Amino acid sequence: MRHEGKITKWNDERGFGFITPRGGGDRVFVHIKAFSNRHRRPLDGEIVTYEVASDDRGRKRAEHVAFLGDSSIPAQGGGLSFTISVLFLMFVAVSVLLGQLPFVVLGIYLVASAVSFWVYAHDKAAAKRAEWRTRENTLHVLSLLGGWPGALVAQRWLRHKSKKLSFQIGFWVTVVVNCVGLGWLFSPSGADALQSLLGLAGLGK
Repeated sequence: MRHEGKITKWNDERGFGFITPRGGGDRVFVHIKAFSNRHRRPLDGEIVTYEVASDDRGRKRAEHVAFLGDSSIPAQGGGLSFTISVLFLMFVAVSVLLGQLPFVVLGIYLVASAVSFWVYAHDKAAAKRAEWRTRENTLHVLSLLGGWPGALVAQRWLRHKSKKLSFQIGFWVTVVVNCVGLGWLFSPSGADALQSLLGLAGLGK
């Protein structure tokens, strides 16, 4: 038998919460694995339908949970963040093709973004298992070094660190600083400094 209720006290970091039945009654525990749609994350106040099962101790839990009117759309904001990240990387790529930036700059952004996404995913998994977490300063450093496009996608698609205001302020500061630094590379002084640095690293022309 399917029931209808509202998600309450959802802990997205650990992937569980409760469902309060519509019409009243005892709330039911629900884990992220019980949701049929794995492409979006639950939010407090969302209406869902579900079945009730019991564990070995007789405690009730929700199973086969579905969002009411589910259209299997990815988590809100995921598509926009992906578009922003892709457009930015395309801008860097075009700048490389036009000879305004060396290829190594694009390589740094691509590698740093991939590493950032992986670190966010690893931290998300660690949070669910209550294991050792990645320091927020480490995530900010990765963004500052060029990994912010991958970090932005990870935040929205994985719904990780996307609601903590203090973290978001720090993250967007790193984005602004990184973009300002990139803009400086287009100037004569920035281009000369970059070529000197690449020369010292043995990557110059």
